[in-house]
Amino acid sequence: MHFMHKSYLTRTTPEEVGIPRNAIARFVERAAQELNSLHSFMLLRHGLVAAEFWWAPYAPKHPHMLFSLSKNFTSTAIGLAISERLLTIDDPVIGFFSKEQLPINISRELKAMTVHHLLTMTSGHGQCALTGRPSKSQSDWVKHILAQPVVHQPGTRFVYNSGATHLLSAIIYSVTGIQMLDYLEPRLLAPLGITGVRTETSPNGTHIGGWGLNMKTEDIAKLGQLYLQRGRWGERQLIQESWVTTATSSQVPSVMGEQLDWKQGYGYQFWRCRHNAFRGDGAFGQFCLVMPDQDAVIAITAGLQNMQQVLDLIWEELLPNMRAERLAVSEPVKYATPCMPEAAGTSTSPLVAKLNGCSWKLSENPGLFSQVLFRFDQSGVTLELAATATTEILTAKYGDWHNGQICLENDAPRRYAASAGWVNSEELQIHICCYEQPFNIVLRCLFAQEKLMMEMKFNVIWSCTWPTVSGEIQ
Repeated sequence: MHFMHKSYLTRTTPEEVGIPRNAIARFVERAAQELNSLHSFMLLRHGLVAAEFWWAPYAPKHPHMLFSLSKNFTSTAIGLAISERLLTIDDPVIGFFSKEQLPINISRELKAMTVHHLLTMTSGHGQCALTGRPSKSQSDWVKHILAQPVVHQPGTRFVYNSGATHLLSAIIYSVTGIQMLDYLEPRLLAPLGITGVRTETSPNGTHIGGWGLNMKTEDIAKLGQLYLQRGRWGERQLIQESWVTTATSSQVPSVMGEQLDWKQGYGYQFWRCRHNAFRGDGAFGQFCLVMPDQDAVIAITAGLQNMQQVLDLIWEELLPNMRAERLAVSEPVKYATPCMPEAAGTSTSPLVAKLNGCSWKLSENPGLFSQVLFRFDQSGVTLELAATATTEILTAKYGDWHNGQICLENDAPRRYAASAGWVNSEELQIHICCYEQPFNIVLRCLFAQEKLMMEMKFNVIWSCTWPTVSGEIQ
């Protein structure tokens, strides 16, 4: 095994580490054809980057939402705190929190809940303890989680539970007096050269832990490489080797649906996989996959509705082609250039002159916009989307991407790239790529008989999406 020690990753050719480049080319080609869609892919073998791709406008410099891949950093923080003797794996959960945070009546099951149970998703809750999220008036999510019914004896049943991970993050604050990322900074992030990490917080400022981290693909790969190296980075043992072994071993049986790689067991916020691999993952296809038998790490960001598909593709195309020996380059391979699809169509319509500068009153759509104004020029289109107190600007280019920032659905600002095209004389399509998130949007604007219809479709969704909105000229 080659041990990485620098704060940056060294690049090599696939053949130098025993992987034929045509296998990587097939993986990228099949990913483009069969998956919707990968955003980045990085393959490390023997500690070296053998292949890396970003689907433009996604790029190496942009952080990406990790969703539940955040849990692996929370688990690592707990492991570090245990090594510093700030807590033990068997400590009762209620012992870390104040009387004001605990329920008035503490059940026998809640008393029995330990740090181990939180790590293994066997806290005893019947569902995620943050399902439905606390109300805005509930600033302390810990109090909300501890008030949820503990319906099973802790340790007896696996239930995937981001609320359990939030308690772990809150425990880090309880025993250190600093938030999770601040605790990880000198112990993990700085030694690995991970910078610019962002996180979401609960209303009282606690790092969420179960989701909310944003970081670059290379940073994901570094965490995987550290765990592959049993917690060692150069001359430093950043994480205890015993913690790595325990955290990545199957502690409890796991079943989530019918997907094979979710049935291989669960460790301390790490999933076991087929082929003796283990992984961290997050919604819509964020992966940190570690393959000890092949001395390999794969980092992926994506916008996938079916996450099993990308693992299947790795097992089919990459796993069988990881050879023990260095390979000669038999023939040049031209990789397909991965990119997100720009809007199809032309840069003009007979309606442009009539529509330019027109303002439309939109039908009721709670939380969104009441008015839209279209401005056209030779390069593209700009939409001025007005709500009661604010106006958001969305600009899209014909045949290219325009970068900007916008708030949709009363959420935080999204950085985006947008392209536009007239698919026919009455329909303008705008493709919006939120390149720090998994979300990509197709906005259809149909103009017919003095009427406007706007329809927004997301590539991946939790549940509902923006409704179809109609408009009339003001």
